[in-house]
Amino acid sequence: MKRREFITFIGGAAAAWPLAARAQQPERVRRIGALMNTAADDPESQANVAVFLQGLQQLGWTVGRNVGIDYRWTSGDADRVRRYAAELVALAPDVILTVGSSLVGPLQQATRTVPIVFVQVTDPVGAGYVASLARPGGNATGFTVFEYSISGKWLELLKQIAPGITRAAVLRDPANPAGTGLFGAIQGAAPSFGVEVSPLGLRDAGEIERGITAFAGGSNGGLIVTPSALAWVQRELIITLATRHRLPAVYALRFFVTGGGLISYGPDPADQYRRAAGYVDRILKGEKPADLPVQAPTKYDLVINLKSAKALGLTVPPQLLARADEVIE
Repeated sequence: MKRREFITFIGGAAAAWPLAARAQQPERVRRIGALMNTAADDPESQANVAVFLQGLQQLGWTVGRNVGIDYRWTSGDADRVRRYAAELVALAPDVILTVGSSLVGPLQQATRTVPIVFVQVTDPVGAGYVASLARPGGNATGFTVFEYSISGKWLELLKQIAPGITRAAVLRDPANPAGTGLFGAIQGAAPSFGVEVSPLGLRDAGEIERGITAFAGGSNGGLIVTPSALAWVQRELIITLATRHRLPAVYALRFFVTGGGLISYGPDPADQYRRAAGYVDRILKGEKPADLPVQAPTKYDLVINLKSAKALGLTVPPQLLARADEVIE
């Protein structure tokens, strides 16, 4: 090789080295924290997480390649919520996904800078999590699950499927702002349906069993189970007690009915996780939660379990069946 050719070869190779080195460098891994309101082995939660991961993958994020997720599962325990919120913030994630009204507050107490995307939250403005739905203004945004007024619809459905109801026990978490607001809305609607309502606590299995058993000692009673992490965790017990005491019950989420409950009316949680993946993607790409509007559900589903109705001796009105999005036989 001639001297001039050799020098040209060496110069060209040297220019290519930085490009080759950059090509071999691993892709930057972004971190997502996930503060969950149930147990790690909860099948419904796992299904929702799978939807979230699928949504991320469709947007170019693959766990183990360019994104990692740190999970904390609280099982509805308030002490774990506070502890795990602080743990996740200390890991300095790029964004945190969280579920339910009772988890956003502790996260914002731990950080006002790490972006938070929430799902299944009721009244984030009233709770102080965002300044407004259109312009959240802080470090949190996401997806609402219910307006308080929907709880009147639950009472209406209870009267439609069990017209003889004159008393309704409302299972709610008094420590959750949404639980108090939903009960208040039911209480406001109750006189127009000729129903007397009373609150029941959800702190643990013992309180649930004592409350429902005592309530069932009266006649013409029914249940309304408002959404919360505690209701989610204790759903099998609640459904069992409602069946045992022959209490017609209305639930907020479909999986209560597929698990043996009577009737539900509410949005699909999986849809919120799918849409949350889109917000997480936008934040990872540089957008701010302050500028991403809080979004409401686009659809509410009415689900009826005819087998459960038969076990309770109820005949579902044809007009109610005709409106149902899903009927379980």
